[in-house]
Amino acid sequence: MNASNFTLDKGRSHPYGATLNHQGCNFAVYAPRASRIDVCLFDEHETEIARLSLPNRDGPIWFGFINGIQAGQKYGLRAHGAFLPDQGMMFNPAKLLIDPYANALSREAIPHPSMHGHQLDQMEELKKDTSDSSPHVPKSIVVDHNFDWHGTERLFHPWHELILYEVHVKGMTMIHPDIPEDIRGTYLGMAHPACIEYLKNLGISAIQLLPIHACMRETRLHEMGLTNYWGYNTANFFSPDPRYAKEDAVTELKTLVREMHKAGIEVILDVVYNHTCEGNMFGVTLSQRGLQNKSFYRAMPDNPTHFVDNSGCGNSVNVYHSPNLQMVMDSLRHWVKEYHIDGFRFDLAVALARDEWDFNHHSAFFKSIHQDPILKTAKMIAEPWDIGRNGYQLGGFPEEWYECNDKFRDNVRSYWKGDEYSIQELASRLMGSQDIFRKGINEISTSLNFLTYHDGFTLHDLVSYNNKHNQANQERNMDGHGHNLSYNYGVEGPTTEANIIELRQRQKRNMIATLFLSQGGIHFLGGDEIGRTQQGNNNSYCQDNEISWYNWTLSENDKQLYQFVKQMIAIRKTSSLLGNLCFSPTELQDGPAHSKEVHWYAPAGHLMRISDWHDPDMKAIALLLSTQVEDPEQDLAYCKSCFLILMNSHKHPEQFKLPASPAKGWKKVFDTSLNDGLLLPEACMTAKNITVAGRTLVLLAHPDWSIEK
Repeated sequence: MNASNFTLDKGRSHPYGATLNHQGCNFAVYAPRASRIDVCLFDEHETEIARLSLPNRDGPIWFGFINGIQAGQKYGLRAHGAFLPDQGMMFNPAKLLIDPYANALSREAIPHPSMHGHQLDQMEELKKDTSDSSPHVPKSIVVDHNFDWHGTERLFHPWHELILYEVHVKGMTMIHPDIPEDIRGTYLGMAHPACIEYLKNLGISAIQLLPIHACMRETRLHEMGLTNYWGYNTANFFSPDPRYAKEDAVTELKTLVREMHKAGIEVILDVVYNHTCEGNMFGVTLSQRGLQNKSFYRAMPDNPTHFVDNSGCGNSVNVYHSPNLQMVMDSLRHWVKEYHIDGFRFDLAVALARDEWDFNHHSAFFKSIHQDPILKTAKMIAEPWDIGRNGYQLGGFPEEWYECNDKFRDNVRSYWKGDEYSIQELASRLMGSQDIFRKGINEISTSLNFLTYHDGFTLHDLVSYNNKHNQANQERNMDGHGHNLSYNYGVEGPTTEANIIELRQRQKRNMIATLFLSQGGIHFLGGDEIGRTQQGNNNSYCQDNEISWYNWTLSENDKQLYQFVKQMIAIRKTSSLLGNLCFSPTELQDGPAHSKEVHWYAPAGHLMRISDWHDPDMKAIALLLSTQVEDPEQDLAYCKSCFLILMNSHKHPEQFKLPASPAKGWKKVFDTSLNDGLLLPEACMTAKNITVAGRTLVLLAHPDWSIEK
C-alpha cells in the first residue's frame, strides 16, 4: 500500500491503543511528558512505509485517526521529548516502541543492543543511544477480534469442583506423538483432540497456562544461548505470545480456549503485571520506558534512576499510579472479553496491592477488581508474596481470592518425608489451613493447595533427589531454591533398585492422596501424573528442551501413577465431605478444625488429646469425615456418608483401632502400599483393628459408597 493512502483525521482520545473501524484506525497513546508521538506504519516485510505524527492531545493522551488502515497493519511508535535521566525522562525517538495496548505482535522479541536507549559514557553518565532499533523490534499489529466461538461461553465451575492443572503450552505438546508435528508446541497443538481428551479423561476441570503474554528473554540468557521458557518477563499485556503460534496467535489462542470450553475445561492465565522485560535503568527501551518511564516504574523519590525492585527482576510497575492501574484493569478485561478467559493467577501479587509503599488489604487494585462487573466474575488466584518490605502476605488477600498455599506444600512434604514435625500443623493444612485463611464466618477455605509448582522440583524429582541439579542453567548451580524438603531414599537420581523405586512411587501416591483428600482448592502440576522429571533441575525457567517437555514414552509405573491420579480426582468428586466443608469460629478453636463432620483420632482409637497434638513423635493419625455425627460411637452406624483416612508416615507399620464403624462395616477403598494404590476389590471389613504399613495412607468409606457417585 502506498503511503499516500493514509490520511489523518482528528480521532478520539479513548480507548487507548489501536481501535479499528471500516474507515481506518484510531490511535491513542498515554505519554504525559512527550512532546510528539509518531505512528510508524510497516508493510508485510516490516519495511517502514509511512510515519505520521498524532495531531491531537488531550492532557496526557496523544491521539489521531488514520484513514485507510485495515486489520493486520503493522505499526510502531516513536516518542519525542526530553532526555533527562535524573528527572526520570528517557525519551528517544531512535527507538521504535511497542504500543502498550497492542493486541498482537508480529514476532518474538529478541534482545538486541540497539534496543538500549542509553549507555554509560566515559564520565559514568547516561548518554542517549541514537542507533535505530526498528529492524529488531517486533511490530504491533492492528487486530480485528471477530471470531466464531461456536456458541461457547465462559465457564463458571464452583471452586470446590475445580481441579486446576498447571501446564506450559509448549511443554505438554512439543513431543506428543499423537499431535501433528507442524502444530506441536503451539496453541493449536494444545487445542488438538489428543490433548483435550487426555485432560478430560484425567478429570481436569481447569488448566492454568504459564504466561502467554508476549515476553522477551533476558539479554543474559540470550547471550548464553538460552531463553525465558516460562515467560515471566512480559513485553506487552494485551498480546498473546507469538512463540506459540503457527501463523496467527490471536485466532489460535481463541481456538484453544474455545475447544477447552467445549470440553468443560476452564482456562486460567498466569499473568505478570508486577514487572516488565525492560529491566532496570540499564535495560532496554522497548515500550513504556520510552513513553512514561517516570510514572510507569517505581523509583526512589530522590533518585529516579534508582528503581524500586519488589520483583527481583529489575523494575516494579507502579500500579499505585492511576493510569497504570487502569491499564492492568483494561488488560484483564481484554482477556475476559476477547478471549473468554475464566480467571487469572497473579505472579507476585503483593506487588500489585502495594499502595504508595506497603501492601494494603483494601488497596485500589482489589477494589477496582471487586467493583468491575466483568472481572468480579472471574477466578482470582494470588501468589501471595513478593520480595519487597513485608512481602509475605499469605492469608491477607480479600475473601473472594484463592491463594497459593506454600505452607500446605511444605507441611505435607515434611510429614511424608518423616521429619520431626507437628501433627497439629498437618491437620490444619488438611482442613484448609483455616488458621491462616480466616476471612469470614463459616467460609469455605480459600487455600489453593499444591504439592509442586513450575518453580521447583517435579513430584518425581521430589522423591528422587536430595539436592538440586541446575548445571544446565549455567549459573554454577547457584540458582533455584535450596530448601526443597526432598529425599532420594538411598540413591541420587535414577536407580534400578526395585525397593527404592517402589518406595518412591508409594510416596508420590501418599502426597497425591493427601492433596485430593484435603479441604480447599486443588492445584496440580501438569506431568506429575506421569512421573515427569526435570533431571533434578528445580528452576527450569530457561530450559526449552527435554528437561521441561513432557516425555510421552511411559513406563508401567508412570501408567499406574496416571491411573491413581485419575482415581483420586474421581474419589474427590463423589462427596462434598472431600473439599467442601466450612467451619464456624467455635469449630476452629483449640486446635485443628473439629465439628460434626470432622473428628480426629490417635491410632489407639481415642479422640486426639492435647498431649497427642504436641507429641513430636506423633506421625500416625486418623481423620473421620462424616455427615452430621455428634458422637461417632453412637451415631456412625446410622450415617449415610462417611470416610476414615488413616495416615502413617513412620517407617514401621502402625496398628489403628477403628473408633467406630457404619452398620455394615467399612469398605476399604485403597491402600497406597498395595495394588499401586488402586481400588481394592475387598468386601466390607468388620474388624476392630487395621494395620497400616509404614509410609502409607489408607482410605475407608461407607459400605454403600461408590466411585461412580
